[in-house]
Amino acid sequence: MYSKEIQKKLKDLELEIGDSARVKRGDQVYEGILMPKQELGDPDAIVIKLSNGYSLGLKFRGSELEKLEGHKRIGFKSSEEKVKRIAGKPLISIISTGGTVASRVDYATGGVDASYRTSDIVKTVPELGEFNIDSKFLFEIMSENMTPEHWKEMAKAVYKELKTDTSGIVVTHGTDTMHFSTAALSFMLKDLNKPVVFTGSQRSSDRGSSDSFINMICSANFASKGDVAEVSLVMHGSSNDDFCYAHRGTKVRKLHTSKRDAFKSVNDEPLAKIFPDGRIEMTNGNYRKRCDGEVSLDDKLEEKVALIKAYPGMDPGIFDFYIGKKFKGFVIEGTGLGHVPTAVEGRSVIPKIREATKAGIPVCITSQCLFGRVHDFVYANLRKEFEAGAVFCGDMLPEVAYVKLMHVLAHSKDLEEIKKLMLTNVAGELNERTPVFE
Repeated sequence: MYSKEIQKKLKDLELEIGDSARVKRGDQVYEGILMPKQELGDPDAIVIKLSNGYSLGLKFRGSELEKLEGHKRIGFKSSEEKVKRIAGKPLISIISTGGTVASRVDYATGGVDASYRTSDIVKTVPELGEFNIDSKFLFEIMSENMTPEHWKEMAKAVYKELKTDTSGIVVTHGTDTMHFSTAALSFMLKDLNKPVVFTGSQRSSDRGSSDSFINMICSANFASKGDVAEVSLVMHGSSNDDFCYAHRGTKVRKLHTSKRDAFKSVNDEPLAKIFPDGRIEMTNGNYRKRCDGEVSLDDKLEEKVALIKAYPGMDPGIFDFYIGKKFKGFVIEGTGLGHVPTAVEGRSVIPKIREATKAGIPVCITSQCLFGRVHDFVYANLRKEFEAGAVFCGDMLPEVAYVKLMHVLAHSKDLEEIKKLMLTNVAGELNERTPVFE
């Protein structure tokens, strides 16, 4: 929002966003369309879009502002067109939680809007016209702001759609924590009978290099035609627009900040290779198949679980903080095979692991390495962790162990039962033997 001083001036001039305006600053005169201030932009600067397509920010103080004739609507007007189902076309459900797939740019003004109407989505991604689509808006949130409550809402929305005649569900989601959400729904949705596909975009739809369109097309095809009745994540498989990979929801992680093929399967093969023309090549023979069974929802979570990273010089007192806050479980991202500091006096984590487990608080060990698995008997220091009561979680990813412990603690308070459940494979999160891939 613009500063109060600018807002007052705009009100006095009856100048609104989208109006044509002239800004004079010294000897320079600029004419263009008054634009809204960007979320992180300077509130004391006026933003206008010039006729050459560029936007310009000018300090308000010392500038003269004048209203000109003309107005352009920022963004685009959502279509009121009703999309009818056409016999013979497969039906998919699209649930939006904040991805950029449905965004659209008005290049006359530079405004970006997101629409969740089926007709607008099809206009944005015309290839989706081969499907009948039920489009649902759940919430609009940056994925770093997701909470376990959002996971529950997603699980409930997906469960509702699974009870319909849809062929599969696509969930659009921000990329940064999408693998947390796929893990959560993998545990919450029991006995899946149809594909549940998460997708997003590394680059917004107003960029020529956007990956949103291919990701959405491949996701829709996998949800409609795929035989995998699991929660999966579908994103670019390479830096080109040639294919996407479907990754198991409990074995995937974002491994690059900005590349289009940022998501990789970890300790597992991708489930499938999907092409924009609809072809699907299965690359992993171990998956749950479509069926006529009855899906169930179990969205109970114990939120007082901490994910703690082991590092040189860490203060073991961090455990005291969480225990004082009545936390019910810990997942430690150990180094290598699951190591934590053990030798330096006053820095050893072993007493804290022992204290927690004696109090009935489970401590689970995973690895920062991601690839490979933790092991409790290779080194003497690892045995100390085991003897203190820690649970070594095989090749489970730290984030997945974090979400799984939330789910397990919501169903049992018995430490031995919790250990048993954490080491029981539920949704492909835990391999008895970690496969080796070339």
